[in-house]
Amino acid sequence: MNENHTIEAQRENPGIFSGLAATTKRDLLLAWKRPGDVLNPLFFFAMVCTLFPLAVGPSAEQLEFSGPGVLWVAALLATLLSLNSLFISDFEDGSLDQFLVSPQPLPVLVLGKTLAHWLTSGLPLVFVSPILAITYRMPLSVVGVMMLTLALGTISLSLLGSIGAALTVGLHRGTALLSLLILPLAMPIMILGANAVSLAASNDIYSTGIWALGAYAIASLSLAPYATAAALRISNE
Repeated sequence: MNENHTIEAQRENPGIFSGLAATTKRDLLLAWKRPGDVLNPLFFFAMVCTLFPLAVGPSAEQLEFSGPGVLWVAALLATLLSLNSLFISDFEDGSLDQFLVSPQPLPVLVLGKTLAHWLTSGLPLVFVSPILAITYRMPLSVVGVMMLTLALGTISLSLLGSIGAALTVGLHRGTALLSLLILPLAMPIMILGANAVSLAASNDIYSTGIWALGAYAIASLSLAPYATAAALRISNE
């Protein structure tokens, strides 16, 4: 009797990890049905990184010097390009209201959506970056550092961007306002990432930048879901 009661209670009150997994899976399936939302930031990132060497010339020293900064600026802009769609479709079809009244904690659902956004927008940039690094004649050791910084940095950008996306959801032309809100928080990530790659290219100590990006990612993971949940409730009032 007690076992049956326990099973029924678990069915009525699923764990928070099931809510996180279900939200992530749902957004990944929606992204699969809308490939343009995934490919547009990726194409933007590739275009910026490939067109810049054509503008500055084929000088090896110039390309090696400017490569880390260009890759990081392009990654930042590509991430901002995809953030506006994080909650807008849920707002338009009424799913956002269901999130707000769900028995699952809203920060957990927000974290699931942010994780899906990073898997479809940030992680592809990390995988494509080694191909684009060839354009800037980066050694393999530097490419590894660049991929690590991009992985940590794009996680933080997705988490911080979810706060701005929640504040601007439903606003007309909210993309410009979203960029203004997120850029001050995103600038340290870009500076730390580009500086770490530049130090690795010059054979200097770059571990400080890696640790700083890791700390930034952990802080964002700890605080951003709660801030985003509060912003969604404010925007829905």
